[in-house]
Amino acid sequence: MKTIQNQLMLYKSRSKLALHRTLSTLKWIILSLIEGAILGVLGTAFYYCVTFVTGLRQSHIEITYLLPVGSLLILYVYHLTKRDTPGGTNLVLSSIREDKDVPLRMTPLIFFSTVFSHLCGASVGREGAALQLGGSIGANMAKFFHQRGGDRKIMIITGMGAAFSALLGTPLTGAVFALEITSVGVMYYPALLPSVIAALTAHQVALLLHQPVVRYSIGEIPDFGFLTGLQIGVVGIVSGAVAILFILSLRLVEKESGHCLHNKYIRGLILGTILLGLTLLTNLLEGTPQQYNGAGIDMINLAIRGNSPWYAFLVKILFTALSIAAGYKGGEIVPSFFIGATLGCAIAPLIGLSPALCAAAGMGAVFCGVTNCPMAGLLFLFELFGFEAMPYFLLAIAISYVVSSYVTLYKTQHFHFAKFKGDDPLQHGGK
Repeated sequence: MKTIQNQLMLYKSRSKLALHRTLSTLKWIILSLIEGAILGVLGTAFYYCVTFVTGLRQSHIEITYLLPVGSLLILYVYHLTKRDTPGGTNLVLSSIREDKDVPLRMTPLIFFSTVFSHLCGASVGREGAALQLGGSIGANMAKFFHQRGGDRKIMIITGMGAAFSALLGTPLTGAVFALEITSVGVMYYPALLPSVIAALTAHQVALLLHQPVVRYSIGEIPDFGFLTGLQIGVVGIVSGAVAILFILSLRLVEKESGHCLHNKYIRGLILGTILLGLTLLTNLLEGTPQQYNGAGIDMINLAIRGNSPWYAFLVKILFTALSIAAGYKGGEIVPSFFIGATLGCAIAPLIGLSPALCAAAGMGAVFCGVTNCPMAGLLFLFELFGFEAMPYFLLAIAISYVVSSYVTLYKTQHFHFAKFKGDDPLQHGGK
C-alpha cells in the first residue's frame, strides 16, 4: 500500500513538473514570437532609414559638410535626455548580469542618432544600434510582462538576437551572437530556444517587408590541405593582430582627444572637421567618393572581387576611431567587416589564395577578434558565403580568437574561461 502511495506521489510530482515545463515552453514561444515580430518591424524600418540616408548622402556629396557639426546635435540631444554618461551596448550587456535598468527612451535615441550619423557620413556601423534597440525593447517587454531575474535576462538576450537578425539578415548569427557575447566561454543556453524563435521570426518579418538579403559567392575553392591551411593561417594571425589594432585605436583616439579637448562639443567639432578633411582627401585621391564613410558596403563588395586598395583597412580604422570619438553613434562591428574584407584582399596576392576567399575569411576573423565570439563569426560566414569553404573559415577564426588575446570592444564583456592554459580569467574581467 505504501509503495503504491509513493508511486502515486512520484507520478503527481513528475506530472506537475512536465506541466510546468510545457507551460514554460509555451510562454517563451509566445513571448519570443511577439518580441521577434516587433523587432522585425523595427529592424526593417531602421534598415530602410539607413539605406535611404546613405543613398541621399552619396548622391549629394555636399551633405558630408555636416560632419563637423552633426555630432554636436547628437551630443546635445543625448544631454537633453540625460544620457550623457556613455552606455550603449555596454549598458545592455551589464544589464543582463547586474539587473541594471535599460530605459525605453534608449530606443528612439539610438535609432535616430544612428540614422543621422549615416546621413552625415560618419564611419559607423548599424549593429550597435541593433543590439541597443533589441536590449531596450527586451528589457521593457520583460517589465511589461512582469518577467524578473533569469527570465528578464532571457528577454534581453532574445531582443538582441532578433534585432541583429532583422537588420543583417542573418538569423543563425543573431541567435548565437546574443548568447555568446555577454560572457566569453559561456553561452546562456536557457535563452537558446527563445533566441532562435525570435531571430527566425524577425528575419521572416524582414523578408515579408521586402528587405533584401545579402549573400556572396566566393567562386572556386581549392582543396584544403597542409599548404592551404598554412596560407589561411596567415589570414587568421594577421586578422587577430589587426583586431587588436582596431580596438586600441578606438580607445587611444577617444582617450587622447578627451584629455586634450575636455569640452565634448569642441572635441566633436574638431574631430568632425578632421573627418571631413580626410573624406575630401580620399575622394580626391581615389576618385570614388565616400568609400570610407558610413558602413562601407561598396568597399566590401570591391574587396571580395579583389579590387580594394591595400591600405583600405587602415583608413577605415582611422575614420571609425575619429567618428566614435567625435560622438557619432552606430557601432564598430560592421566596420570590422569592412576592415576584415579589405585586409583579406590585401593579403591574398601575398599568400597565393583568391581575394574572395581571403576577404571572406578576414571578415569573420576580424569580427571574431573584436567580439571574442568564434561561433557567431563562423555562422556569419556560413550565412553569407555558404559552407563550401568551412575548413578555411574555421581555422582562420580559431587562430584569430587566440591571437586577439583578451582585447574586446565591450568593456563589460567578461571572460569566464581563459584563452590560454594557466591564465586567470579574473584578470581579464571574468567572474
